[in-house]
Amino acid sequence: MDRATEIAAAVESSVEALVAVLERARLAQQPTVPPAQLRVLTIVAGNRHTNMSRLAEALDVVPSSASRLCDRLEATGLLRRVADPRDRREVRLLLTSASRRLLIDLRERRQAALAEVLERMPAGAQQDLLRALQAFGAAATAPEAPGRENLQSA
Repeated sequence: MDRATEIAAAVESSVEALVAVLERARLAQQPTVPPAQLRVLTIVAGNRHTNMSRLAEALDVVPSSASRLCDRLEATGLLRRVADPRDRREVRLLLTSASRRLLIDLRERRQAALAEVLERMPAGAQQDLLRALQAFGAAATAPEAPGRENLQSA
């Protein structure tokens, strides 16, 4: 096995462990929000001008599927639909105070869960991990090298 393949396998294994830690933090949260609905809230939180068509595009689903997700979130008080003041034909999606608190709580739970794992690592390994993650992030967002596909376009 060549070095890049060995590292890729280690990264994949680490990502699976990372996802498991984050998922445990999500499941410990009350109320528990399904991943698809949580994704909707995260998208809306990241763009205050999200409407149904933009949401469907971001989720890569048909608008009716996005609408059903929003129906569920609206029924639980985590999302509001309001007429867009710039174009009354459009419906803007807004977070409620409950969903903002839920996202903040989830972020805090995730960070605490990650910190718990990181604290079990030696200080030197933590520093090495930080440098490696920074280098990986830089490489993943760097302009394409000739003959190589940019990872962001995948």
